[in-house]
Amino acid sequence: MTIRDSIGKEAVFVSKSTTLHVGMKRFDKGPYFDFYHKEDNLYGVYAERFYPISIGNDTEEMYWNLRRKAVMYDTPEKPIQIEGPQAGEFLDKVFSRKISTLNVGRGRYAIACYEDGGIFIDGVFFRLEENKYWYVQPDGPLETWLKANQADYNVKISDPSSRSIQIQGPKSQEILSKLTNGTLDKNFKYYHSGFFNIAEQKVYVSRTGWTSELGYEIYTLGGDTNYKKLWDTILEIGKPLGLHFDGILSMEMRRIEGGILDSNTDFDSSMNPFEAGLGKLVDLTKDDFIGKKALEQLSKKSGKRLFGIISDNPLVYKSNVFLSNDEKVGYLPASTWSPTLKKYIGYVRFNYSGNWTEFKVRAESSDDSLVDCTIVELPFYDKDKLIPRGLDKKIP
Repeated sequence: MTIRDSIGKEAVFVSKSTTLHVGMKRFDKGPYFDFYHKEDNLYGVYAERFYPISIGNDTEEMYWNLRRKAVMYDTPEKPIQIEGPQAGEFLDKVFSRKISTLNVGRGRYAIACYEDGGIFIDGVFFRLEENKYWYVQPDGPLETWLKANQADYNVKISDPSSRSIQIQGPKSQEILSKLTNGTLDKNFKYYHSGFFNIAEQKVYVSRTGWTSELGYEIYTLGGDTNYKKLWDTILEIGKPLGLHFDGILSMEMRRIEGGILDSNTDFDSSMNPFEAGLGKLVDLTKDDFIGKKALEQLSKKSGKRLFGIISDNPLVYKSNVFLSNDEKVGYLPASTWSPTLKKYIGYVRFNYSGNWTEFKVRAESSDDSLVDCTIVELPFYDKDKLIPRGLDKKIP
């Protein structure tokens, strides 16, 4: 798809590929689709679900609304349910960090790896009950993978048919408090989760999101949910506090600034966790798990391959990156304009590990020239996650 999104006086080239009309027969358009659909909306497909990329809003305006007030997103991430008396034991076997120690009403970011140590998938766990977990996955065949590794574990793996709405931004806490009649308050901390009533119906809420802002995700309970009533109630409560609905482009800007990674885009099975900067998600002290032997060896020799990149000039999606001697050393899986830094930024996947912050590189720009860039560690700012944790309350 080709997207030229107006950002101030600049036009950021997002993709070189062609827009295609895609039928909905194989994919899930979602229960909220008809509430915002227009013929000129632009959609993507993720986890076999449609989601809005652009609905015609000014992206930078929505970005600043996200940073100053709140924005709601219809997101395609898909919870998979794992339940049963051996659920925790089974998940400890499949994932690279301890899951059975997660408390009920809490979330935990975790990855699963292949036997060779390559990253299979990333996502967030929630423990709904003592023997019931949700893993909110991005794109990828998670349910099939879990069933393939189920062996003799006494667990049930299923799709709870839940959909996620994200409400993100500094006003999100006030909005959620009003939506829950004050039962969700400031004691509901970062990565907390639990059941609440919104619009006179039960939903599951987590204090998480994909923007590196203070934010929440509202998960529905499948066929038990009145989606129209939920949607209308959120907007009725949220609009007076500045809430707007938007496609994912404004979220994409903010998630790149915040160093949030996208599975199968920013990393894939060709990278191990240490190369992707996700080594802290690997617990080599726990009992045997899928990929442990390989990861033990990789931990001793793998350096980082994934870094941030900054430029004064627009960068091309999947731009190649070169050293001064014209050696091609990597490419950009994601890039955007940063309204806060007032620079063009992105991620760079290098072909091999190294101390890349010490090197000057050049990348392909939108005018087909090579431009000088600076390599930095991720994220680009707020490295201690003070904003989503609610500890940095300065509104730009």
